[in-house]
Amino acid sequence: MTSQIAATPGFARDLPPHFDELAQRVAAEVKNALGKAPRPKIGVAYSGGVDSAVLGALVARAVGPDRTVLLLGISPSLAARERTLAHRQAEEMGLQVIEVPTEEIKNAEYRKNDVDRCYFCKDELFTTLDDSAAEAHDLGVIAYGENADDSKRPDRPGGRAAREHSVLYPLATAGIKKVQVREIASALGLSSALKPAAPCLASRIPHGQEVTAEKLHAVDVAEDVVLGAGFSDCRVRHHGTVARIEVPTDEIGRIANDELRRHVLKGVKQAGFSHVAFDLNGIQSGAFTMQILSRRPEEA
Repeated sequence: MTSQIAATPGFARDLPPHFDELAQRVAAEVKNALGKAPRPKIGVAYSGGVDSAVLGALVARAVGPDRTVLLLGISPSLAARERTLAHRQAEEMGLQVIEVPTEEIKNAEYRKNDVDRCYFCKDELFTTLDDSAAEAHDLGVIAYGENADDSKRPDRPGGRAAREHSVLYPLATAGIKKVQVREIASALGLSSALKPAAPCLASRIPHGQEVTAEKLHAVDVAEDVVLGAGFSDCRVRHHGTVARIEVPTDEIGRIANDELRRHVLKGVKQAGFSHVAFDLNGIQSGAFTMQILSRRPEEA
């Protein structure tokens, strides 16, 4: 599936001088890499999130939209709503997006769901891009949207896969931090500028419990129910027959509304859960992974 290119590209907007300097750093790395590449285009691993969207926009500014291709990995771990939003934003940006099916779910190491699960997911994506998408779409370089803050986090093993496949990470190389990514997105008018982070659906399954397509689908459907009830963000953690729902702490009180509570309860149970609970801690980024990593001794 390929999105059509919009008439008014958002990436062409002017940036404030302090952001333009960062954009020039990204441009320099991208142009240098393309100058040595066997093919003329650059593919950006794209999820629809703010990091990959900003990278796609900055790449297009550097080399032109005709040489920029957004590559959207499609698998059971991508929420249906995120797929739709990714295409919509690509059209707003005036950039082509191509869907690339991936099959990490067939990898036993991925399904095992250890703390390095993201490595096997990204390795599958970059292998697929290397093996088929690069030649099919005339891509000489692949880049992905790791920012400077992500580079320092211990729960981001996908970065190791990127380096093994010689994938560029221009935002991190340019020293662009997460807050700056969002500010650049706002300056460019990207729809993901204020969009909450949306980790893949596999992140809702506790480490050590197998990742299956059925579990991912149940989470996807359940989260649609919660978001459809008016919550601005959510995670539905999969604990077997129990769905543990996380929403922003300032929205937890809404569940006291009896009609809303019944609606969420019914919908989440229909998604495949027997019991439904709300977590009073609210949304916790990297909750499963960081619990394990924090207990491990520091490596020498």
